[in-house]
Amino acid sequence: MSGEIKPYVIRTPYEITFKMNSCSVEPLNTVAVNLSHLEYCSPEPQHLTITVLLCLVFLVGFVLNSFSLWVFCYRISHWTSSNVLQFHLALSDAIITPAAPLMATYFIKSNHWTFGSFLCKAKIALLTMHLYGSILFLMLISVHRYIVVVQYKKTSPMKQVKFVHKLCGGIWLLLLASGTAIFGLFNTSNVGNQTLCLSIHQNEYMQVYFTVNLFILILGFLVPFAVTVVCYILLASSVSRINTTTKKGRAIKSKSHKTVAICLAIFGFCFMPIALVRTIAVVVKMFFPNECKLLVKLETAYYICWIFAGANCCVDPLLYCFVSRDFN
Repeated sequence: MSGEIKPYVIRTPYEITFKMNSCSVEPLNTVAVNLSHLEYCSPEPQHLTITVLLCLVFLVGFVLNSFSLWVFCYRISHWTSSNVLQFHLALSDAIITPAAPLMATYFIKSNHWTFGSFLCKAKIALLTMHLYGSILFLMLISVHRYIVVVQYKKTSPMKQVKFVHKLCGGIWLLLLASGTAIFGLFNTSNVGNQTLCLSIHQNEYMQVYFTVNLFILILGFLVPFAVTVVCYILLASSVSRINTTTKKGRAIKSKSHKTVAICLAIFGFCFMPIALVRTIAVVVKMFFPNECKLLVKLETAYYICWIFAGANCCVDPLLYCFVSRDFN
């Protein structure tokens, strides 16, 4: 007893109601949103067709690119600058092979990753190096074809084997650096009873996904695609003026048309869908995270786009046949 009497304060019903609302209603709404998110935004199993087609595409691509590498290494004695670029393109297509069984198993187990953190990181790094390695080497093949056909009278480093070797080495260093960065940025996540690897449902990585996607969309796809299109527009304009009355002129025109058609088809049907769908998916997840049904559909579309992206491993060997007489 201190002798000091504290006044008794009477609370009005309005004040009591206000206190209760401010303290309890907002957390309940938050909990409801979180429960809704967990209920409707959880990963869904993918159809078996995606797994089968993905395995088929990468298996065929592995066989074709292994054969192509064997031809380049053991059947072509004298490499040209064109052969060097084609070899490195085949090599970038082949490095995806170790990731294919991991991806297939992931889908079979209903989007549940059981191979640990290290292999998840390695898978994402290999996918990145494969996809953007193929894009960059296709771009270099386009530039090389333009220089050889349009500027055939001028000297250029792109016609020198040593320079092209160094250029490809620089591309591989760039790919290795990007793969190492991706390896350090991403990891597995536990969502409910599932362990996810490279999934749109990994909420803690959405800011990173958004930033990385913006970077690789511009530098990894739009810039190489723009360079390739410009080279082939100039190439097509030059080829249209070639004299086709000679056998050599007809051969150059035919080879150039086939090269243009295959490269643009690879960019349009293999690389553009995955860049477009991934960008839409990360934007929706970033700004409309409660659109769960749409996110599930986009996730399925993204995996389907990986089938188209993997198909470039099967189409690239056709490019070697049309561009390289030594390969034939």
